[in-house]
Amino acid sequence: MEYNLADLFESVVDVVPDREAIVYVDHPGTGAERRLTYAELDAAANRVAHHLIGSGLRHGEHLGLHLYNGVEYLQTVLACLKARLVPVNVNYRYVEEELVYLYRDADLAALVFDAEFTERVAAALPRTEKLRHLIRVGTPAAGAPGLDATAFTAAEASGSPERGFGPRSADDLFIIYTGGTTGMPKGVMWRQEDLFFAGLFGGDPAGEPVKRPEELAERVAAGGPGITFFPTPPLMHGTSTLTSFIALNYGQRVALHRRYVPEEVIRTIEKEKVSSVSLVGDAMLRPLIDALTGPLKNADLSSLFSVSSSGAIMSETVRAQFQLLVPNALLLNNFGSSESGSNGRATDDSGPEKGFRLEVNDRTRVVDPATHDPVPVGEIGRIAQRGHVPLGYYNDPAKTAEVFFRRGEERWVLLGDMATVGDDGIVTVLGRGSQCINTGGEKVYPEEVEQALKSHPDIYDALVAGVPDDRWGNRVAAVVQLRRSAAGLDLAAVQTHCRALLAGYKIPRSVVFTDRIQRSPSGKADYRWAKAVAAGAPGPSARAD
Repeated sequence: MEYNLADLFESVVDVVPDREAIVYVDHPGTGAERRLTYAELDAAANRVAHHLIGSGLRHGEHLGLHLYNGVEYLQTVLACLKARLVPVNVNYRYVEEELVYLYRDADLAALVFDAEFTERVAAALPRTEKLRHLIRVGTPAAGAPGLDATAFTAAEASGSPERGFGPRSADDLFIIYTGGTTGMPKGVMWRQEDLFFAGLFGGDPAGEPVKRPEELAERVAAGGPGITFFPTPPLMHGTSTLTSFIALNYGQRVALHRRYVPEEVIRTIEKEKVSSVSLVGDAMLRPLIDALTGPLKNADLSSLFSVSSSGAIMSETVRAQFQLLVPNALLLNNFGSSESGSNGRATDDSGPEKGFRLEVNDRTRVVDPATHDPVPVGEIGRIAQRGHVPLGYYNDPAKTAEVFFRRGEERWVLLGDMATVGDDGIVTVLGRGSQCINTGGEKVYPEEVEQALKSHPDIYDALVAGVPDDRWGNRVAAVVQLRRSAAGLDLAAVQTHCRALLAGYKIPRSVVFTDRIQRSPSGKADYRWAKAVAAGAPGPSARAD
């Protein structure tokens, strides 16, 4: 047995077959549910895996998952791993041109898609020559384009529930496409063994990684049920799929919703006694606060012991508001990426005054991006990780050479986040280098300004971007969404608030107030949108340094 994700999952199934693995709330608000034990999930994945093999798909070919959250998503990922196919996540918000790019760049041979996306799939299909097998989940709307697609239910029915697969390898691939905050998506190629240790904590996020593959099932057999993980962002983003696999590696339960509806999330936490919720930053945490102070203020969330965020920060102000409502929950700002898995966790004193401070693992360093040498204390470098890292970007040797490197016999990955390291080893994250604003020679990282803005009680959300300025080259500009209860705010009030937290050159010189901040479905910032909106607002060139 190797560190192969399908082998590891099957080893867990064999020791806890009757334990509940998934509870899926199919239609929020209706109470409709679907529950599968480990044995039932295993058999369901086997059926799809045998169908894929029987349809002519072969070891190493790529299958796209163009789906909302649901049992079918995790079932198909497991089917791919069992059949030694490579699962590829597809952002369901993409339109035709973006889908054509991803389908082609990923060399998709097969696609499993929700019926709601039939028109987009049909539009992209003529330009995706390698895509030859389609499986549709659900029934398309009347008038939708006709596609030669197999119904998911028929695919399930055609395959055997038994295993009967050949040997697998730790070198089998798992690809996570990441769009980040800018640019076209890139496919991060993980060996499954590397992903198990870097993204799934080697089977134990709270303790010691397993030392041999068989130990995973032994630990599950020795423990008991009782923990329910609830990944609330879309499974199409790596963080939610990996959270689900962490739960399955534990032999515990995964709760799923099709879409993120804050009130329904709270109802599911209460009804299913959810233990751990994962989300993405303030964009997902604030609506839970609104629900808990409004229509669901009497909800019982005493089962909840942790709320973790990856991909965006839960600000100090918002964390404090949630903590008052759910005092038993530990709120964790985790730091990682599709390229590194987990790097570390924010310290308790992270916030607008001290910055986003991390306790990093022993594989993470801050290095000079040119020489790859560790930077001295206090100097700015880029975060890098060594050891269990991806092989590179699929179909992009130039970007792979830029980001992945070797030091001696070890593989490293260079992340996009700029940071400094202190005498105590604490890493302070400044922000994405690609978003850094150069204003009159001074460097400003948007995340730092955003944290200061969101600490204002009337500001619900904010993004910061650099826009052209005749005097300074670029100026700091903010796009701000106010709370509904806010009496009103103007540029002067925003600047006065920030002045107590930021150096003068970091204070926004212009602000646009908007009804809604645009983010991805997972809560990640859309900086291209913010820059376009902010550029439309005039602002003074004077700067208080």
